[in-house]
Amino acid sequence: MAEIINLRRARKQRARQDAEDQAQQNRIAFGRSKAERSLSEAERDKAARELDGHRLDGDAPKR
Repeated sequence: MAEIINLRRARKQRARQDAEDQAQQNRIAFGRSKAERSLSEAERDKAARELDGHRLDGDAPKR
C-alpha cells in the first residue's frame, strides 16, 4: 500500500525548500561585503587608468 502523506505539509515543505534555494542564489549573487565591492571597483578603475595611460596619441578615442 502507498504511504499516506499530508498534502498541506508537503506543500509547505516544498515552499520552504524553494525559498531556501532562492536565498542561496541571492547569497551567491549579492553576498559580498561593502569592502569587497569597493576593492574590486578600485581595482577595475586602476586597470582602466593604466590601460588608458598606455594609449598612443593617434589612438585617442573620439568623443
